Amino acid sequence: MDIDVVVIGAGAAGMMCAAQAGKRGRRVLLVDHWPTIGERIRVSGGGRCNFTNRQVSADHFLSRNPHFCRSALARFSSRDFLALVDLHGVAWHEREHGQLFCDRSARDIVALLRDECASGGVQWAHPCAVEGITRAGAAHEAAGSARFAVATDRGTFTCESVVVSTGGLSVPLLGATPFGYRIAEQFGLRIVPPKPALVPLALAPDTLTTLARLSGVAFAAETRCAAGRAPRFRENVLITHRGLSGPAVLQISSYWQAQEYAGGSRGPVEIDLLPGVDAAAWLESRRDSRAVLPNLLAEPLPRRFAHEWCTLHGWQKPLNQCAASERRDMARALNAWTLMPSGTLGFAKAEVTLGGVDTGGLSSQTMEATTVPGLFFIGEVVDVTGWLGGYNFQWAWSSGWVAGQSV
Repeated sequence: MDIDVVVIGAGAAGMMCAAQAGKRGRRVLLVDHWPTIGERIRVSGGGRCNFTNRQVSADHFLSRNPHFCRSALARFSSRDFLALVDLHGVAWHEREHGQLFCDRSARDIVALLRDECASGGVQWAHPCAVEGITRAGAAHEAAGSARFAVATDRGTFTCESVVVSTGGLSVPLLGATPFGYRIAEQFGLRIVPPKPALVPLALAPDTLTTLARLSGVAFAAETRCAAGRAPRFRENVLITHRGLSGPAVLQISSYWQAQEYAGGSRGPVEIDLLPGVDAAAWLESRRDSRAVLPNLLAEPLPRRFAHEWCTLHGWQKPLNQCAASERRDMARALNAWTLMPSGTLGFAKAEVTLGGVDTGGLSSQTMEATTVPGLFFIGEVVDVTGWLGGYNFQWAWSSGWVAGQSV
């Protein structure tokens, strides 16, 4: 088989890259070890695939180099992918915060990508396990025909370029492996230690003793890290039998994990139970009330939660019997309920992976390793992690597209 490019990993980024390279006339082989193509796409967004977002900028991503993703996002934007969706006749709709979903099924996005690969003449090998990547022999390189030899359980393929799009460690049940990190390290690239991201947070047993009875209760709130300059996220918080989940918690979990990258330890998370409300003023206006705080809080919050939360803090007296110092404590807790997570629920429950191939060793214009010509890394395997809301798919499209223009 005559091959110019071997793309390893047929996920969102890999299929986008293979299709683009094929359309440029490159002879592309797309390899994947999993028996079903596009499973991560198929199950995403509740089966509807939140394929991008109306508003995408570098501010929606975490990385040790926060500027790295700017070039790729600018060269292939969310508008560009949406145009591709429209071109293929995929029906879609917009939800809150600019999130774009398929009307029918996430399978429409998988079909779109497979059609694009077919248009580019991409050849497939799956299921096909890659056993290793080595530099091609001196004779091949001297002749300009190959730089790499990719050994698989279907034989060895030589090629000019290798694109690693094997993803991170999240959702191991769908085939996640550390393969991409091993290849990067083999060729001398650094790895930012991978951590679960967009993941539920676990709480210590003493806190769960009270809150576990509220498993399944959700409420609107605002989350933030107590230290640092992480963004604030105003969405739902969900109490589970192991801790906290819901969009607001998943969002802040990535920043909570990233605190260790700054050389420090992870601090607590703060939850504003009355977002947009000055709790001190709210309590002051009710200081003469004979109602107990749990009943007052049952107005803006679910009743069950209000009562258990007040039990956790020991606030059961009528408000008119509370001293000013008690009301100040209540106000602080309402606008900044401080919890120290005991950890996360791990990669099995994580949407994506934080960390990955250090962007310091990659070109932001092409995704090529700066010290290894012809070796590219794209998608989740790279140290670029998006917010919840279609941003990680957009990174897959953008990074795959720019690599596809260069391989």
